[in-house]
Amino acid sequence: MIVFVLMRAIPGDPAQLMLGDLENPLALEQLRRDLGLDRPIAVQFAIWVKRLLAGDLGNSIAQQRPVIDMLTSGFSVTASLVVPAVVIASLLAIPLGMFAAWKQNTVADAAIVTAAIVFLSIPSFWLGLIFLLVFGLKLDLLPVVGYVSPLESFWDGLRYLIMPVTALALIETGVLIRMARSSTIEVLRLEYITHARAKGLREFTVAHRHALKNAMAPTWTMIGLTLGSLLGGAVVTETVFTLPGIGRLMVDSIFARDYPVVQGCLLFVTLIYVLVNLVVDLCYPLFDPRVRL
Repeated sequence: MIVFVLMRAIPGDPAQLMLGDLENPLALEQLRRDLGLDRPIAVQFAIWVKRLLAGDLGNSIAQQRPVIDMLTSGFSVTASLVVPAVVIASLLAIPLGMFAAWKQNTVADAAIVTAAIVFLSIPSFWLGLIFLLVFGLKLDLLPVVGYVSPLESFWDGLRYLIMPVTALALIETGVLIRMARSSTIEVLRLEYITHARAKGLREFTVAHRHALKNAMAPTWTMIGLTLGSLLGGAVVTETVFTLPGIGRLMVDSIFARDYPVVQGCLLFVTLIYVLVNLVVDLCYPLFDPRVRL
């Protein structure tokens, strides 16, 4: 409801944008009537909710396409970018974070924490631009503009995704390393870890069998939050690399005052965010023995 009202409070008329520079008050009034923009906001909202309950998100004002089709195509691009990036970030961050915790206050710990802070501090758009400049323009190894789906041509699609996936993975690695390190440090201070060491168990056995599962709960939560938010639209990354994903679709629709698309995007983003975090919560018993018991 808030987004519905705020979009209509932004200066700009989608009907006028569709007409362009044409100064024709009669045509403008007729177009607003056809689009339903001449009705009160409360009536527009009621009509939208009624259609929503029937599974209809409406049609795009600018492109005259069903919103659901635009969301489906945009989400497939975003998922092909986000899912590999989060998987790579998790595979890098969890072992590094646990190793840093195990070697707390050593040179290795300081090096890993410094790297995490650097990754966390780098703006994603700046890192993307550096990748485009070095690997795209200078070395001419990867394409800098456009997108090809891996489902259409796997190797061509992979070449278009290498730079944005790497940029996104490096940024998220910094967040996950810090979370994995802090949660592991908390677990290592518990008495059962001291007891396991006192029994003469090897450090690898203590880490793998006793510390890993109990330290993973906060990290899994962070992974779920990261995945949900990025699936909702990695706006900056998609814009820098000209990827036609959910984030870029939302930004373009805001500029075009395409109300149905913006409303559909935000509703879809919210739904994905909630579902991803629900799945992560339901998977807790698989990773944390305390929850299972």
